[in-house]
Amino acid sequence: MRSLVRRLPAVGLALVSTLTLLSPPAAGARSTGAGYSNPVTAGFSADFPDPSMIKGRDGWWYAYSTGGPYAKDGSDGDSYKIARSRDLTHWEKVGSVFDAGNRPTWADPTSGFWAPDIRYLGGRYVLYFTVHNTTTTPDNWDYAIGAATAPTPAGPWTDSGAPVVAPRPAADGGFQWTIDPAEFTDTDGTRYLYWGSYNGGIHAVRLTPDGLKTVGPVTDVARDRFEGPYVVKHGGYYYLFGSSSNCCAGPATGYAVFAGRSKSPLGPFVDREGASLLASRTGGTPVVASNGNKWVGTGHSSIVTDLAGQQWFAYHAVDRTDPFVTGSNGWLLRPMLLDRLDWIDGWPTVNAGTGPSETSSSAPVTTVLAGPLPADVRVEADLRGGGGVYARRSADGSLVRATVSARRLVVETVRHGRVISRREAALAYEPGNVAVEARGNHVIAEASEDRLGDPLAVVSLELPAGMSRGSAGPIGAVDNFSAAALYQPVRHATPTPYVGKVDLRYSDDFSHGLGSGWTWRNVSPDARVARGALTWPTETADLSSDATAAKASLLLRDQPQGEFVVETKLSLDVGSDTVRNYQQAGLLVYVDDQDWMRLDHVAGGTGRFVEFAKRMRFTPPAAPPIVSFGGAMIGPPAATTWLRLAHDLVPGTGEHRYRAASSTDGKHWVWGAAWTLPAGTTPRIGLVSQGSTPEAEAAYGKATATFDYFRVTR
Repeated sequence: MRSLVRRLPAVGLALVSTLTLLSPPAAGARSTGAGYSNPVTAGFSADFPDPSMIKGRDGWWYAYSTGGPYAKDGSDGDSYKIARSRDLTHWEKVGSVFDAGNRPTWADPTSGFWAPDIRYLGGRYVLYFTVHNTTTTPDNWDYAIGAATAPTPAGPWTDSGAPVVAPRPAADGGFQWTIDPAEFTDTDGTRYLYWGSYNGGIHAVRLTPDGLKTVGPVTDVARDRFEGPYVVKHGGYYYLFGSSSNCCAGPATGYAVFAGRSKSPLGPFVDREGASLLASRTGGTPVVASNGNKWVGTGHSSIVTDLAGQQWFAYHAVDRTDPFVTGSNGWLLRPMLLDRLDWIDGWPTVNAGTGPSETSSSAPVTTVLAGPLPADVRVEADLRGGGGVYARRSADGSLVRATVSARRLVVETVRHGRVISRREAALAYEPGNVAVEARGNHVIAEASEDRLGDPLAVVSLELPAGMSRGSAGPIGAVDNFSAAALYQPVRHATPTPYVGKVDLRYSDDFSHGLGSGWTWRNVSPDARVARGALTWPTETADLSSDATAAKASLLLRDQPQGEFVVETKLSLDVGSDTVRNYQQAGLLVYVDDQDWMRLDHVAGGTGRFVEFAKRMRFTPPAAPPIVSFGGAMIGPPAATTWLRLAHDLVPGTGEHRYRAASSTDGKHWVWGAAWTLPAGTTPRIGLVSQGSTPEAEAAYGKATATFDYFRVTR
């Protein structure tokens, strides 16, 4: 071993005088340059839902998932899966978390285990998990959250002995869906647990320092439109990720991930437009959604950081062309996908907004290779109590270093052997990892327990001119040292669909009655055109109901060839916070009663949503045909909401693709999911006002939809 002190002048080196360099600093971590294909669990497991990842201190990456089959035919499976990888894109089986010898005693023998969340807390691995049926109450489906600890990511796992969050009774009977846990540790050392789903919403509570018990009151942080929470800190904000819509509707699964942010880990969380995730007209900025390729149902996410500092989004999805276990038409497979997570204008988005990938030309940086280091570099190491890393060390002894000692992260710039700048921050716990990123003359150092977006401390400083490059290395007794070319952040989102000039042949401003080109399928006796608007009370007939679909009134017209955008301005008097199931109105794309999609402002429960719904025929391989229905959420609605659908043809397949957007002012648009219709079909476009129920009408009457215009632009 060569002492770092012997290689640097003695001035100003008291902090590291006893630390030694354990390995040569020439190694760097780089991607191999090869791309990868989704799902990354292909060849290992056909099913890997609700994934959670961590980089183990043994140098492997580990992933955990809800139990299910490994084989496509459903013949092999585990109750709770563990996998590992060297490169994040090729995975191998490790085994299961629980077996007969370590199964939690408070879990009913009939219960499965769902939605894991993995952390490294206090020098050990902690896995939070969902039990859907416990022995703590006499009832079934009394959901609860537990925790198990282990010395290694592979186990052996020891249950804490009791639920961390016990079953929570629901106001209307039964139990809230106390599922989908996710832990987060703030820089002040406070640990939080987030959980929840559609029955009850998303909640947060403080944890004891060991992470195994709750402390104090429960705080509501997002309403019952969301489940699968995950929290990270970025740029001074706390970001709450949540999945929304139906998780498991086969090829029509509309699951997608949304985000809100706050200056506090307990909220209030708002989206990019300022809409609250707790409001009846629920906010949420889209992070990933279906985009017209084979992947739908893109949800339940976690985040992992590669050695270059690039964050990657792990989530499950459904292959709409082959969604089920072989020979079935309902046993859904949800393999794990991995895609780049970009932060653009302060908001997270997958692949700059393009959504899930089938293939990618660049893979995560996970491989350590020899070679010279670039000017912009990321250096990190796992710590054994103390130690650190340095970067940009030049022949004259200049460098920048980050070290951990006595529960403090210290960042220093050394110039010609003399410390010329120093910043430090207190640490609530002993960190497991320290990293330094140098970009230009700016340096950010971060100490964390588990590299999962919840740093214990972040320290930044500016470098003097002339310290532009040099070698990097570890300081003291560390593991898994790496130095990599720092990732290049994506600064600009992929352009949204082009909105051209109004094509009057396909448009109607309702200024002179109902214009030419329209056709009624079942004339609505209540629809009226007056004073430049179409007014249409909501019908009880609904296209999504087999019993009433044929009776539904539809206002339809031909759609143009090629690319176009159809837009309407809709006012719907459903108010907020009241139960008006399921009064709705909006845009329609229609082939027949089994193949259609609609973009509506919908009243559901006490919530109000913009939903892009789809109904479709599907014939699974070696199984009977089915009709599948699902929906994807877009942006929040308002008393007046603008709706858009952008149409094009999918390259290679010729399918009709429609991407949805909504706006609350007609200027700022939230673009979300895309659905497709088969090539060779002849869809028509139009308007609907439907979904009312006798119960809603008895309490509130019909809702009235007012369409100011129907506009096609090209």
